[in-house]
Amino acid sequence: MNKNDESKRNYQAELEEIIASLSKQQNSKRPTLLLHSCCGPCSSYVLEYLSGYFDITVLYFNPCIFPADEYMHRLEVQKDLIKQMNEVGYAISFVGMPYAYESFLKLIAGTEKASEGGERCTICFKQRLSMLASKASMDNFDYCCSTLTVSPYKNAEVINEIGESLTSKWLPSDFKKKGGYKRSIELSEKYSLYRQDYCGCEFSMR
Repeated sequence: MNKNDESKRNYQAELEEIIASLSKQQNSKRPTLLLHSCCGPCSSYVLEYLSGYFDITVLYFNPCIFPADEYMHRLEVQKDLIKQMNEVGYAISFVGMPYAYESFLKLIAGTEKASEGGERCTICFKQRLSMLASKASMDNFDYCCSTLTVSPYKNAEVINEIGESLTSKWLPSDFKKKGGYKRSIELSEKYSLYRQDYCGCEFSMR
């Protein structure tokens, strides 16, 4: 392990410490969490994991997704997952945002040829998490975070740094750790979820 590896924060361990602290608070109201979801499959494990500790509202805001039919398909998959989970005892709420691909294109102009995971993706993360932070503040949620960190293709450090820069309500995470991504695949099969084969935008389709 090199020095850079040693200096990296363990966001999942930080999340577990927060959860442990909340669990020790006797007779206190369960904290509320606004969870940005990138898609149904990624949210499946996160919802299963966090529902034991938080009252969760899922925020579906992903203006990067292309084309519009794909956006609507993923939106319906997300809503169907929540419906199925609620039918077996969960109590998850949902907020969906309008499709806004043109706003994404304006923000990433000039980065269309950037490599996957580079500058364009960072701008995309910030657009989505800015909306999350704004709604978490406006609607008085105790915490907010994103399912984006469950993906092995997403940089959890970048996502957490953006989240922390936007709001004091940010809940650190690296959901891919401890088998999180593997569990999301298992749950996708359990709930018969459509799993897309590209991240979302037209540039990630390459």
